Amino acid sequence: MKGMHTRPGKSYPLGATYDGHGTNFALFSSVATSVELCLFDSAGTETRIALTQRDADIWHVWVEGVLPGQRYGYRVHGPFDPARGQRCNPSKVLLDPYAKAISGFLHDDESLYSYTFDNPEAATATNTLDDAQSMPKSVVTNPYFDWAGDRHPNIPMDETIIYETHVRGITALDPLVPSDLRGTYAGMAHPSVIDHLKALGVTSIELMPVHHFIQDSSLQKKGLANYWGYNSIGFFAPNAAYSSSGDRGEQVGEFKQMVRAYHDAGLEILLDVVYNHTAEGNHLGPTLSFRGIDNAAYYRLVPGDEAHYFDTTGTGNSLNMNSPRTLQLVVDSLRYWAEEMHVDGFRFDLAATLGRGSTGAFDRNSSFFSMVQTDPVLARTKLIAEPWDTGSDGYQVGGFPNTWSEWNGRYRDTARDFWRSQTSTLPVFASRITGSSDIYQPERRKPAASVNFITAHDGFTLRDLVSYNGKHNEANGENGNDGTNDNRSWNCGVEGPTTVRDVEDLRWRQMRNFISTLMVSQGVPMILGGDEIGRTQQGNNNAYCQDNAISWYDWDLSPEQKDFQKFVRRMIHLRRKHPVFRRETYFEGRERRDTSKTIPQIEWFDHTGTIMDRADWDHFYALSLMVFLNGHDIPDVDGRGVTKQDSDFLLIYNAFYEPIAFTLPSAAYSKKWRTVVDTFEPDGPTLAYGAGFTLTAQPYSFLLLEGDAATKPDQDDDFLTPNSLE
Repeated sequence: MKGMHTRPGKSYPLGATYDGHGTNFALFSSVATSVELCLFDSAGTETRIALTQRDADIWHVWVEGVLPGQRYGYRVHGPFDPARGQRCNPSKVLLDPYAKAISGFLHDDESLYSYTFDNPEAATATNTLDDAQSMPKSVVTNPYFDWAGDRHPNIPMDETIIYETHVRGITALDPLVPSDLRGTYAGMAHPSVIDHLKALGVTSIELMPVHHFIQDSSLQKKGLANYWGYNSIGFFAPNAAYSSSGDRGEQVGEFKQMVRAYHDAGLEILLDVVYNHTAEGNHLGPTLSFRGIDNAAYYRLVPGDEAHYFDTTGTGNSLNMNSPRTLQLVVDSLRYWAEEMHVDGFRFDLAATLGRGSTGAFDRNSSFFSMVQTDPVLARTKLIAEPWDTGSDGYQVGGFPNTWSEWNGRYRDTARDFWRSQTSTLPVFASRITGSSDIYQPERRKPAASVNFITAHDGFTLRDLVSYNGKHNEANGENGNDGTNDNRSWNCGVEGPTTVRDVEDLRWRQMRNFISTLMVSQGVPMILGGDEIGRTQQGNNNAYCQDNAISWYDWDLSPEQKDFQKFVRRMIHLRRKHPVFRRETYFEGRERRDTSKTIPQIEWFDHTGTIMDRADWDHFYALSLMVFLNGHDIPDVDGRGVTKQDSDFLLIYNAFYEPIAFTLPSAAYSKKWRTVVDTFEPDGPTLAYGAGFTLTAQPYSFLLLEGDAATKPDQDDDFLTPNSLE
């Protein structure tokens, strides 16, 4: 590499940009006194090139003959003064924050740190051990790819059904995926995986973190691994560990091929992204990239104590979203994934951190949210917040910008409490299944602001939610069940696996109750991957470090699992067919603007068929509910501007341990009803009932009845009336 021809190059775009003849390198650092580009050959030999050009704190150079696949890094010379937030150390090879690919894996070693292990708190001592052999390297990538006319599915948010999954987890044990592709982007794109998701009926696949991340040294010492991936170090680079084709840029092409395959199937790809912190951790963490380039620009530091990091993430650091260059980094990364990688949207981990202003307080009008909402590319993507962090004001459900959706943790908690028969939950439950207007302020937002879920990657799977009262995380090195139940779970009478038939039947019924509730609730439903087949993590409610069979999906299904999978498919397709379950606007109820219509958009009945009054809602023991949904009064229009029309439905919930007799409403609501779903008897016959008939909802069961839009009054079919059984 010696004698390579260089030119001044350009300060934009940042990162490494191949143009067919050479590569332009550009790196931001406002504190550097000099910067060296380090090129590494296949033997690991390093060639250094000084970046002599500096424009507005961007150091840059163009190098002839540098091709895709070239590994590189930077050495940044400058002040090392931790007390002032400055941590430059040229003995450390640094990853490019804009690297499109990263090669190699981190080998934990003392050379990675800017202090010596025998004196970690020394403020002025500097570890000068060279870490070139221990560090992964940035990679120059080929920007050219044939998308073959790829188009975004552009599924409206109100029609979206999200499936949260993991690239390795869903494919690692799939016998239909070739063994060399399991756990990879190519495996994720295998027809068997896509066919399963397509048949299931979901519309959008949300991938847990695929930004390049590193393995925590503490986990490696325990023989464990960071499985979830919330430890990012490369915001532009697909995680190389999920590539079947190589790590010298091949991972980029493989990821693009995966996205193209999903788009061909009409499915969206959403990314779970971690911009709130990086893998460099606190002041005792390794120096891998941002810390050694411009520590104070990239990280929030404690005012008056710049040697330490302001942390609202629980990981040791928080990105400084008040820094223009950090804002640029995050927005450039998002735009890259949307434009160059063709992804359809993002779920933001600990998103409250991204909205913290200069005082540290959350602000939905912060610079970050303003930039994203006004960006012509990002404004067209799906934007979903995990609306909390670890700050003192960390819980911000309902506080995000109008165009964002949010994980609704209150929906999860309320649904779990209701179905385990917790008292005084009925009024809140009613609000959650109708879109949580009390949270999302209908004057500025719509039901799609609420991403409803029962389970997610963090916590029990659906199967474990009904099988364990306590966590069983012994494999993590934690103590066993401590007797507490902060999961809001219920084991249905026996802790863990059992052969007791009544307990097993109740568990599967409760799972059907949860899925049914989720699919008929207003908002955007999200399913945890593997829940559709009853996946278990053996009671582990925090499997972040279990890159093994505890977390992977076991596709060897029992008859009960197959039956449940069919039920989940049925409920998803039912939701997709009927717009009354996915309204774009909130219900108006009885006090409506249009008083000419005598039947309300929604009505609430007790088990006698009587419209509920305030006293009915206030009974602490109320564990049952009947809800009328008017499919003939939906104030939404489709893409052609035609008003949406649907059947009328009755939703009957019984979270009581005994059967409850429900009397159907008067004929003013519908003359006939027929069963569509009965979670007690999911394969039972379809029965038709007349208005006023009294039917029985079995213990812990949900029934869905469709009105006379489907069973018209002039049909000759038999149906049960109040007098037909006398």
